[in-house]
Amino acid sequence: MEPHDVPEEAVAMLQEYLENEHAFLSWLGFTVEEFEAGRMVATVPYDEKLTNPTDPPTIQGGVASTLIDVVGGIALRPYLSDPVDDDIATINLNVNYLRPAAGDLTATAEVIRAGNTVGVSSVEAVSETPDGEERPVAIGQGAYRLFRN
Repeated sequence: MEPHDVPEEAVAMLQEYLENEHAFLSWLGFTVEEFEAGRMVATVPYDEKLTNPTDPPTIQGGVASTLIDVVGGIALRPYLSDPVDDDIATINLNVNYLRPAAGDLTATAEVIRAGNTVGVSSVEAVSETPDGEERPVAIGQGAYRLFRN
């Protein structure tokens, strides 16, 4: 299935929707960086409220998992009949944590396949690590149910 083109204003529209209509992602500070057919990049900024009680503080793993899930699903939207109004639901999410995250989390999703009813995305999350390097901190793959109206 071929994706719809993603208009330039889609990033701003998506960001506005997430800030105004999705309280949890807004609370996380979720920011859309890039969005094009088959690829999406988004960031959750470092915030002490999102950390584990460790020294030094590190981002709680559920934040990375949420970011991976959301970015993987949104990357599939251009493949829907109606990218704005059709629905997507996570079927399965697998996240492998590679190392602690101690800074902003940025996830990049690539669509692997978008079939008639199921889509699959691969996602890599990078962050500054406690030693100060920017490295991959988690990788994930999501399978999503694509509801076409």
